Amino acid sequence: MSCSFSSEPAMELKDSDFMVVSDIFNKFSDVNDINKELESSGVLFTHEMVLKVLSNLESSPDVARRFFYWVSERESARLSSKSYNLMLKILGANGFIEEFWALVDAMKKKGYGVSGHVRNKMTEKFEKEGLDSDLEKLKGVFATGSIDNSIEKISSRVCKIVRSEFWGDDVEKRLRELNVTFSSDLVKFAVENLGDDPMKALIFFRWAEESGLVKHDEKSYNAMARVLGREDCIDRFWKVVDEMRSRGYQMEEETYVKVLGRFSKRKMVKDAVDLYEFAMAGKNKPSVQCCTFLLRKIVVAKQLDMGLFSKVVSVFTENGNILTDSMLNAVLKALTSVGRLGECNKILQVMEKGGFVASGNMKSKIVFRLSSGGKKDEASEFMDHVETSGSDLGHKMWVSLIEGHCVAGDLERASECFQKMVGKEGASCASHAFELLVNAYCRKNRATDACKLVHDYVRENHLQPSHTTYKELTKKLLVQRRFEDALSLVGLMKSHGFPPFVDPFIDYVSKSGTGDDAIAFLKTMTSKRFPSTSVVLRLFEAFFQARRHSEAQDLLSRCPGYIRNHADVLNLFLVNKSSGGSAAAVAA
Repeated sequence: MSCSFSSEPAMELKDSDFMVVSDIFNKFSDVNDINKELESSGVLFTHEMVLKVLSNLESSPDVARRFFYWVSERESARLSSKSYNLMLKILGANGFIEEFWALVDAMKKKGYGVSGHVRNKMTEKFEKEGLDSDLEKLKGVFATGSIDNSIEKISSRVCKIVRSEFWGDDVEKRLRELNVTFSSDLVKFAVENLGDDPMKALIFFRWAEESGLVKHDEKSYNAMARVLGREDCIDRFWKVVDEMRSRGYQMEEETYVKVLGRFSKRKMVKDAVDLYEFAMAGKNKPSVQCCTFLLRKIVVAKQLDMGLFSKVVSVFTENGNILTDSMLNAVLKALTSVGRLGECNKILQVMEKGGFVASGNMKSKIVFRLSSGGKKDEASEFMDHVETSGSDLGHKMWVSLIEGHCVAGDLERASECFQKMVGKEGASCASHAFELLVNAYCRKNRATDACKLVHDYVRENHLQPSHTTYKELTKKLLVQRRFEDALSLVGLMKSHGFPPFVDPFIDYVSKSGTGDDAIAFLKTMTSKRFPSTSVVLRLFEAFFQARRHSEAQDLLSRCPGYIRNHADVLNLFLVNKSSGGSAAAVAA
C-alpha cells in the first residue's frame, strides 16, 4: 500500500489533491512527465477526487480527456458511473462526438448507463446542430433501458427501499421483488450510498449474503469497512475487518487512508495505531509517511502514550523498515509544537531500541533544539547518553550545544559547556564555538566579561580566537567605552599574526578620547618604533573631522619630531589651522 501523503495536513486536507492533479495535467502532456510529477506529489486517487478533477477541467476539454484516459489505463477502479457520465458531458458539449459514442459503448460493457442529465443536454445539442442520426442513436440507447439497468440506478432503488422503514419482512420482500442480480458491485454501491446510516448499511450487507443473494468479496467488504470506520461503530468495524481478513481479503488503500483520517480527526489515537498494525499485517502495507504521521499524532495527543509510540515503532521495524533521521526530525518538530521537547530522550531511546542510529548531523540538531529550548538538563542527559553509548561527541555537537545555550541566553551554562569542550576536544577546534560564546556575551552587553574570557583561554589553554572574534569584541568594547580592555586585545591579535584593527580605535579616540588615549593607542600599535606616519595622519584627520582641533594640537605636541615635521602632517595642520594659529606655530 502506498499511503499517498507526506505529512499531517496531507492526511487531513485531501480535498486539495484535486487541485494538484489538475495543475499537473494542465502543465504536462507527456505521460512520463505526468507520472513523475504525480509520484512526487504523493496524491491519492479516489472516486471523489477523480470527480472533482473532471469538474474542475470542464472548461478545458483537452486536459480533461488527457486526465480521463490516463485514469482509465492506470486507475480504472477509481472510475464510477458518475465519472463516465461527467466525461460524456464534456466530450459531447465540446463536439467530440466519435469519442462520445465510443465512451457510451465502453460504459455498456461495464454495466453503466447514460444519465438523464447527459441525455437531456445531448438531445438539445443534437437537435440544435441538426445531428439527426446521433439524435436517433441516443433515443435508441434509452429505448434499451440504459438508465434503469445501470448499477448505480439499481443501488439507488435498493437504498430507497432500505431507508423507507424499519428493517423487517416487508423490506426484504420488496428487495427480492426488484428481480435484480445482487452482485458485489451492487452491494458496494448500496452500502456506500447508505453511509449516512451505517446500521442499516450493515443490516443490508449481512442480509444480502445470508439470503444467498451474493457472496461478499474484497470490494464489498472494503465498502462496508469504510462506512463503519467511525467512532460510534468501532466494535462493528473491527468485527468486519477481522472477518474480511479471515476470508483472505485485503484492506484496500482507500479504506485504510479514509478510516485513518477519520480516526485522526476524532483523536482516536489508539484505534489509529491498531488500524496501522492491522494494515501492516496485510499485503497492502502503509508507507513510511504513514508511520511518521502516526508517530507525530501520538506525541501531540492530550496524553503522551509511550506504549503506543513503541508499538508503532515495533510494527514498522519488524516489517523490515528502517527508522531515519527525517522521521525523528518530524517527531521532534511535533514535540516542540506542544511544548514537550523535554520528552526527546524518551522518544530517542524507543527509536534506538528499534535499531535507529542517528547521524552526527541529527545528533547536533537534537542537542541544539534541547539547549536552545531551555532544556539544559535534557541536553546534558543527551550528551551523556551519546558518550556512554560509545560514540564520539565531536566538536560539532559541542558547538551546537554551546550555540543553543547562547540562543537561550544561558551564558553561564554555555561557558561551562565550552570549558568542557576545550577539556575534551582541545583548544585547536574551539575557535568557532568561542566566537559564538563571545558574541552572545556581547549581545547581553557583557563585553568586559567576554574580554576576560579571551585573555583567560589564550593564556591558560593557548586558544587562538578568530580574527572576526577579535574585531567584533573590539567594536563592542569601544561602544561600551571600555577603551583599555579593547587595547588589551591588540597585543593578542598581533601575537596570533593578525593585522592591527585600527578603524574603530581611530573613530573612538577622535570623537571621545583624550590626548592620553591617543598616545596609548599609538604606542599599542607600535612595533619597533612609533606607528607609521599613515596611521598617525589618519588620526589627525579624524580629529579635524570631529572638530577637535585642540586635541589634535595636543597630540601633535607629544609626537616624535619626525612626525611633527613631516610634510603631510604640516600641510594638514596648515589647512585646518585655527583662526588664531599660524604655520610657524604649527611647526614649533
